[in-house]
Amino acid sequence: MNDIQPLAVPVASDAPEACGFSPCEGGVCAASGISAAGVSAGFRRNPNRLDLALVVADEPCVVAATFTTNRFCAAPVTVSRAHAADGRARAVVLNSGNANAATGEPGLACAERACGRVAAELGCAAEDVLVCSTGVIGVPLPWEPYEAGVPAAVAALSPDASGAHDAACAVMTTDTVPKEVSLAGEAPQVGGGTVAVRVGGFVKGSGMIQPNMATMLAVLATDAPLTAEAAREALRSAVGQSFNKVTVDSDTSTNDTCILLATGAAGGEAIDLSHPAYPVVAAAVRGACVELARKIAADGEGSTKLVTVTVTGAATDSDADAVARAIANSPLVKTAIFGHDANWGRVAVAAGKCGVPFDQHAVDIDFLGAPVCRAGLTVPMDEEDMLRRFEAPEIDITVSLGMGEASTRVWTCDLTHDYVTINGDYRT
Repeated sequence: MNDIQPLAVPVASDAPEACGFSPCEGGVCAASGISAAGVSAGFRRNPNRLDLALVVADEPCVVAATFTTNRFCAAPVTVSRAHAADGRARAVVLNSGNANAATGEPGLACAERACGRVAAELGCAAEDVLVCSTGVIGVPLPWEPYEAGVPAAVAALSPDASGAHDAACAVMTTDTVPKEVSLAGEAPQVGGGTVAVRVGGFVKGSGMIQPNMATMLAVLATDAPLTAEAAREALRSAVGQSFNKVTVDSDTSTNDTCILLATGAAGGEAIDLSHPAYPVVAAAVRGACVELARKIAADGEGSTKLVTVTVTGAATDSDADAVARAIANSPLVKTAIFGHDANWGRVAVAAGKCGVPFDQHAVDIDFLGAPVCRAGLTVPMDEEDMLRRFEAPEIDITVSLGMGEASTRVWTCDLTHDYVTINGDYRT
């Protein structure tokens, strides 16, 4: 109905192909030197649901981790933060069904004891084990499932895709599907040639998600020989551009944790921040995190659509982020998407309420590549065409503020009747 051109969307540099990596098999076990398992230990009432995951490196290795900024943080966060401080770890044990949050000293003791139980089975120090939990808050975490479940998980450890998949399934709560990723590529060497490296991982999360650090629970692994400093920086940067850009309902969990194990089993030269392989491996870690972050948004509780909100033309990065999050968190925007309603006015209202200064007469908005607003005014649209576009599994909203050169992306989902049902029945 018009010849107005769509807005230019910045090309993302986090696609695996951009850093020479491509998808491979294996999940978190794609990284050499990593084994994983998922078993039913009894944390959940349903004996057919896996509820205890274990990820183990062949030897103690480099670890980096980020944790929730929620001041109501859970016992496992406190314990794992302390255990990861030296940059070395051997294993991560995770349970679903109970968050071990708001459980006081008994909760801390249970988390520490879980690390000790795993360490005894593996023959390593308890300080080399990290622990994660997810589920209901404020309920004491029972010890008995660890007593039987940890030996079962150790016996079930596998270095292949099946072990990785079981671990990914064992951490699910309201998730409808397990979320995994694995990538393979080549890391250049100072002395010439390359070394084949892999990055893999899994994540759980579909609600209570707008973390200011990571996501619900994520475990990543690479066999690249990253130094502790390089691993920390690679993870920090990756989380900032992926899990920190996801919002389902604007709530930050008590248990958010993201862990990266770097086994070094690929061999080759140690990769520090100055090594030519560092940007390549860091890009692969970032690409893996972005893929997992998108899967979280796509599996938002009750969702039917993955929504990508891109804000361009902002004066600063923080302005772009604030506007994108305001749009992504707006119940009116999210319900309009569920209803296949190209109501750009809701997007404009969300952008205008967040305190970021801009001139409404400079604002342009696109839905799914179709111009719907230019210079703050309506662009006539073909309603039938828009209804067809809204059948797509991913909905793109692009907003240009006309104030500068900064831009960002945030991923979210639509808001459906099922979101209320799922959360209304969460404990019942």
